[in-house]
Amino acid sequence: MFNKAFEIAGRKIGGGAPPLVIAELSGNHGGSLDQALALVSACKDAGAEAVKFQTYTPDTITLNSEAPAFRVDEDGLWAGRTLYDLYGEAHTPFEWHAALFEHARSLGLIAFSAPFDETAVDLLESLDAPAYKIASCELVDIGLIRRVAETGKPVFVSTGASNDAELDEAVAALQEAGAADLSILHCVSAYPTPVSMANLGSLAHLRRKYDVPIGFSDHTVGLAAPLAAVALGADVIEKHVCLSRAGGAVDSAFSIEPDELAILVRQCREVHDAVRGQKTTPLKIEEESLRFKRSLYIVRDLKKGEKLTSADVRSIRPTGGLHPRHLNEVLGRAVLADTPAGTPLTWEMLA
Repeated sequence: MFNKAFEIAGRKIGGGAPPLVIAELSGNHGGSLDQALALVSACKDAGAEAVKFQTYTPDTITLNSEAPAFRVDEDGLWAGRTLYDLYGEAHTPFEWHAALFEHARSLGLIAFSAPFDETAVDLLESLDAPAYKIASCELVDIGLIRRVAETGKPVFVSTGASNDAELDEAVAALQEAGAADLSILHCVSAYPTPVSMANLGSLAHLRRKYDVPIGFSDHTVGLAAPLAAVALGADVIEKHVCLSRAGGAVDSAFSIEPDELAILVRQCREVHDAVRGQKTTPLKIEEESLRFKRSLYIVRDLKKGEKLTSADVRSIRPTGGLHPRHLNEVLGRAVLADTPAGTPLTWEMLA
């Protein structure tokens, strides 16, 4: 069985903890290590707790082929490009990883990555990566999944373009190979994903079925979908981040900028706080408002013996008098003494 909550570098995931916001750098370094380091710093300044990289080379993820199967469909974000060309631009060189991990850790960030083959796992193990991510299209690579599970580190799994049977097989492989800590991230592998197709109802399905921390790996534009995911109980939010969408980096069209990341981090915590708990009795912060509940008050000066009419007694704020449900019971009854307007009505005042 997988743990229902776990920790990465001392940060609790699941079990009621605030959602972990993971800043995904992907190819938004623009081919520059300096820009990648600056982006890590910007993520820290924005309040992210974790940064994630992708560890592959064009040769470890695909073939250098011009065949139609190795091209992106014409209607996609990267229309017409070969996979080899696209991943050549987007990849984070292996030789950058040590500097990126060291820089992130120096800032107090959790740094980890998605490996795309066993050589990537070996590299990340040499850097003592505290967790791993299985990307959506690698969900079917059972050999890679087993290799990751054998590290004993927590594993995040994205579900983009997968069906339940594929996810079941991946989860079983993780468990059989020794993984104890798993978080499943609902994902739609479309770039960008229309908000109307975010399918966030999947979060409840995943939580019921697997009983592990659940999250959302987001490719929509803006913040509405990830914030909605938190409201629906997401324990993890992963969002692509770039220094500037105007910079034209490979994933920038569906990435957020650092100022937007800061808003996302803050509002994820606010939404998490807003939806936790169930209110069945007044809260401590409502104590002052308790005084202003309606009750029955004398609203006109009365002489001893006068009988109450609807012009003499009303349900008004504040509390102090009889409950408003008793209004019809007191009408027609006489007061036992002179009673000024503004007096809360009690049974003891009536004949």
